[in-house]
Amino acid sequence: MEIGIDSFAMLLTDPATGRFQSAVDRMASVLTEVELADQVGLDVFGMGEHHRANALDSAPAVILSAAAARTKTIRLTSAVAVLSAADPVRVFQEFSTLDLISRGRAEIVVGRGSSVDAYPLFGFDLRDYDALFVEKLDLLLKIREQPNIKWQGRFRPSLNGEGVFPRPHQAVLPIWLGVGGTPESFVRAGTLGLPLMVAIIGGSFERFLPLVELYRRAWLAAGHPAGNQRIGVHALGFVAETDNAAKEAFFPGWFQMFTEAGKERGWPPPTQAQFEHMCGPNGAFLVGSPRTVAAKMLNVNRILRGVSRFTFQMSTAALETEAMRRSIELLGTEVGPLVRDHQ
Repeated sequence: MEIGIDSFAMLLTDPATGRFQSAVDRMASVLTEVELADQVGLDVFGMGEHHRANALDSAPAVILSAAAARTKTIRLTSAVAVLSAADPVRVFQEFSTLDLISRGRAEIVVGRGSSVDAYPLFGFDLRDYDALFVEKLDLLLKIREQPNIKWQGRFRPSLNGEGVFPRPHQAVLPIWLGVGGTPESFVRAGTLGLPLMVAIIGGSFERFLPLVELYRRAWLAAGHPAGNQRIGVHALGFVAETDNAAKEAFFPGWFQMFTEAGKERGWPPPTQAQFEHMCGPNGAFLVGSPRTVAAKMLNVNRILRGVSRFTFQMSTAALETEAMRRSIELLGTEVGPLVRDHQ
């Protein structure tokens, strides 16, 4: 089982001053975090994509390229690239370039994006939300197969055999499909034979089993080898020496981020009780001591009948830089061995 962290390079407000963190300092912290993740043996680092004032990740491939120059073995991926609002040709070029810089460590997780800021910014209509993704994923996969293709669609100028370069260092650049809770997305990933990355940011892990089973059935129905299925879980998580220390470090940023998200999306304000439940045995947060987190990961592996990759979204603890670094250390040096020893 692979273990990693995802970052949204979030800027949080300092509760003492009411001011955002310095963007320069936050970016430096992100690069320090991925360097540390590499040093402690984590398998993957993912960078999100948002186009808003409180995030620095609008150009994930650029950040990952900087990380590639400072790391040796960790795989570097988007988490997720909002493909619907992007040009698949450019996405492929950017991540092929990253693959060359990193000597074959690049991956792409593509999705439609739960945050829709990119659509109006780049001139796309939200009424085409799904059609955009279907068409652009088709083009991205065709480009991955060969550099010179003939292709025509609704949302991008045609390709008439022009070459798409550079090509990656890896023989096949890994492309995962990032999904939320839409059944059609799970079926799509299975039908196309793509690895699945499931974003689980609330509720319970159990409710995703029927959706994961849809993926598995679609995969087999399309004739793909059963042993090639890969299922990843992206979840909110944080590790400290004790359960209470982990919750105390993680809660303030989580509360701030989800309060703001609630204002935008019409959700009720989050509560301490909700947070405690999500950190408990039946909740979807991987927050606690190394033993608590490892036990929960192993339980999720059992519930979903096999998880290939876990990635922790820790950005909500960005204000606690020392706690953040310690969490990464514990994830690599204690949680990882505990999980792998009991698989």
